[in-house]
Amino acid sequence: MLLFSSGSVIVSITLLVLLLCSVFTWSIVLYKLLQQKRNGQMNKLFAQQFWDSPDWKSAERVSEQHEGQLASLARTAFTELRELGSGKTDLKHAGAPQELMENALRQQIRNLQRKGESGLAELAGIGSTSPFIGLFGTVWGIMHALQEIGKTGSASLDVVAGPIGEALVATAFGIATALPAVLAYNYYLRRLRLNLTDLENFTDDFARLARKYDYKV
Repeated sequence: MLLFSSGSVIVSITLLVLLLCSVFTWSIVLYKLLQQKRNGQMNKLFAQQFWDSPDWKSAERVSEQHEGQLASLARTAFTELRELGSGKTDLKHAGAPQELMENALRQQIRNLQRKGESGLAELAGIGSTSPFIGLFGTVWGIMHALQEIGKTGSASLDVVAGPIGEALVATAFGIATALPAVLAYNYYLRRLRLNLTDLENFTDDFARLARKYDYKV
């Protein structure tokens, strides 16, 4: 609790806010690490069984038995193909089978991408604002220290160094909070783009198979 021993209540509150931001940052980092590991394992298992399927019907059963992003893409496409085969003529199903299936896949990819972006805005916000929050605490702390120095009427080094040093802790804390958030944001943004490429590649391969089977299940 030494960090919160500053004579200024504002500086103490600033440090507390930065501490909460740091805890929130690491919570997001750990959550997304576990999320990515789980998605990677499920996608790998599904892809292996899907492409090892002997026929189109078997591939559909595999998609219904698995979870994960690739499996959800496959289920979306198979659902759309079944609805097309049912002979529906409403506006939702107006168009060529290829266009309708690919549109359904693109919408699902956007939904998955939106889920993958969860937490990134928070990391970006913490990374961009934490240094300024820390700087605010430092400025306020220096003002408070100067006021105390004015009251004592002494400006010797031993009087100035303590309060100013405590105020500068806020800036250091702000930078220490922002750095992991910025690094994590850049890392997860890159992973999101790579994952999007994998989803688009699977969509292209699925569309090739759908053409082979004349968009029927």
